[in-house]
Amino acid sequence: MAAATEPQSKYRSPLTARYPSEEMSYIFSDRNKFQTWRQLWINLAKGEKELGLAITEGQIAEMEGVLTDIDWDRAAAEEKSRRHDVMAHVHTFGAAAPSAAPIIHLGATSCYVGDNTDLLVMRDALKVINRKLAQCCHKMADFATEHKDLPTLGFTHYQPAQLTTVGKRACLWLQELLLDLANCEYQLESMRFRGVKGTTGTQASFLELFNGDHSKVEKLDELVTEMSGFKSSFIITGQTYTRKVDALIVNALSGIGSTVTKFCTDLRLLANLKEMEEPFGKNQIGSSAMPYKRNPMRSERCCSLARHLIGLVASPAHTAAGQWLERSLDDTANRRIVIAEAFLTADILLNTLENILEGIVVYPAIIAKRISEELPFMATENIMMAMVQEGGDRQVCHEKLRQLSIEAGAKVKVEGLQNDLLERVQADPYFMPVHEKLGDIVNPENFIGRAPQQVEKFINTEVEPAIEKYKEYFTAAPELAV
Repeated sequence: MAAATEPQSKYRSPLTARYPSEEMSYIFSDRNKFQTWRQLWINLAKGEKELGLAITEGQIAEMEGVLTDIDWDRAAAEEKSRRHDVMAHVHTFGAAAPSAAPIIHLGATSCYVGDNTDLLVMRDALKVINRKLAQCCHKMADFATEHKDLPTLGFTHYQPAQLTTVGKRACLWLQELLLDLANCEYQLESMRFRGVKGTTGTQASFLELFNGDHSKVEKLDELVTEMSGFKSSFIITGQTYTRKVDALIVNALSGIGSTVTKFCTDLRLLANLKEMEEPFGKNQIGSSAMPYKRNPMRSERCCSLARHLIGLVASPAHTAAGQWLERSLDDTANRRIVIAEAFLTADILLNTLENILEGIVVYPAIIAKRISEELPFMATENIMMAMVQEGGDRQVCHEKLRQLSIEAGAKVKVEGLQNDLLERVQADPYFMPVHEKLGDIVNPENFIGRAPQQVEKFINTEVEPAIEKYKEYFTAAPELAV
């Protein structure tokens, strides 16, 4: 029998340990970060060589040959000695590519690799988020279409209101997801590279390297930006790109937290009513004490994690507000926590939401039962209109229905019995002219307005065009851990 794995003796974030998302975890990993630093140094050297600096093909080839071969022990020792992470990796890279050591990081400041890497990481992470948002929109749209005609009791103030349909209600959730997708797409499309700007953003060091040739400095910025996969860079920076970018992106991610919380809270309420449920595994246990429990674990997890995501919004806003002049170093420790956690949390939320949507359960019989309990009261106006069409007096009919409604309400509230208003109307000779029409009058499908048509129009004109470009990524929902 294999020995049990011993628990970790150091704290590990639940975002990567308990709720793993391999793709997003890698994007924010040290491996990806420091490998990207090396690629940026290579891009800088290539650009400087192309514009005439004394850099050889051999030096660039040597750097490219050890791009992924990072001596982690040496890097840690260098950082411990030098107390500077960028210079630790400059020296570690230089030791691996000795012929290139003299030209690595030439003219650059730490933010050349630090800030540009952060932008590259957030760009790649946003692409993942947008893809998963589109996937959730796709699955929610399928659910809404399937149930567009299924009447259900609507609620305002969590009190019974006019009927809607299960599909129309799903479109309320879907609309918020679609807004999140549009917002995150906008943030992605608006992203710009920091580029090659120097210590206070003036590009003075590069102007010195190129003997005062402004055109070459501008061209270097363009070349490195293009090699790094961006269409443009900021014209104006201090030592860093504006931290307003971080605040805007984290704010967009927090919107996902709000959307997922709204959906999962509604689902938890509907689960209590036994109208809808999230998937529940064959061997899943809802409670250690109560065997019958089917706790909405996935939805509760989403609400819990989303609370954390929404709460992260304040930090990047304070960071952006608190930058002194051309820069302050009180941003870095905060940013390395907040930005990664915002993306990791949003990613986990979307994975879980997709898992829920893959197996969400609807109980039409319970929904119909609840409608039957409330619809008679809602149908009184329709009954009254039908009586007037048959020659009845509207005011007399109103009073008759009011009295019968009070009697039926007392049966429900005081005695705990079923709503028998329709039976009372059927038994009252006054309503004889509409007795044969009562079945049609109280048909739930007559109370859902244009809900089915709204679902179709919304999905066809807004949802499908928005997610069309992501369809190649649509797959089965991921398995959840724990």
